[in-house]
Amino acid sequence: MSSVIAASAFTGFSDNPAIAVIISIAVGYLIGCISLSYFIAKLKGFDIRKHGSGNAGASNVILTVGKKAGAFVAVFDIFKAYFAIRLMQGMFGDIFLIGAITGVAAIIGHIFPFYMGFKGGKGFASLGGTILALDYRMFFVFLIFAIFVVFISNYVCFGPTSVSALFPIAYGYFYRDLGGIYAALILLIATVAIFYRHLENFKRIKEGNELKFSFLWNRKAEADRFGVENDDGSTYPFELEQPDGYIKHKEQ
Repeated sequence: MSSVIAASAFTGFSDNPAIAVIISIAVGYLIGCISLSYFIAKLKGFDIRKHGSGNAGASNVILTVGKKAGAFVAVFDIFKAYFAIRLMQGMFGDIFLIGAITGVAAIIGHIFPFYMGFKGGKGFASLGGTILALDYRMFFVFLIFAIFVVFISNYVCFGPTSVSALFPIAYGYFYRDLGGIYAALILLIATVAIFYRHLENFKRIKEGNELKFSFLWNRKAEADRFGVENDDGSTYPFELEQPDGYIKHKEQ
């Protein structure tokens, strides 16, 4: 009932695409700003951006808090973007580009939340929620593709960056008759933001200073590779030495 009332209240804005776009950007961004990883870490007594990989996202929650908490955050981040898009599509469904606009805004909100000094997560889960809302078939295809890329490369960062680059192209092509090319250009904004947030990962990979994905099941091997202390797995050993995300090595 409440959704019907809300939809009817905004029906008039469909006749004014500019206002619909502004509302969708604002709603998408604000919902995207909800960083569950940040709040969970705060409840645990620390700033997640200063521990683990330094990323305020699900993968770092897995590393610093636990797998169950990380999985919960990942699901939340997926569905916050999904919810934002569905909400705006329900209000402005006759505007094809509203889904892409809202999704990009949600991803930007996740990556650059205003109350966290514009330093949030890296956008992968919210990108997934955007894909799920825009085309659930593509969601499953790209999910399998991302898993394949991560396992082959053994680095998480190659999953989101690859998907963020390929999805706009695929979406633009399959929806070309509805204005997919314009949607693709909008989605590329999120691609640029996601690549930007992963530049530090690429730099650390080049320098051999990036945690491998296999850390999740072969923790000691990574601890030995970096020569860090407390490598018995009882506590998370990879504390940040500086805010740049580099791993703190054991003093020789």
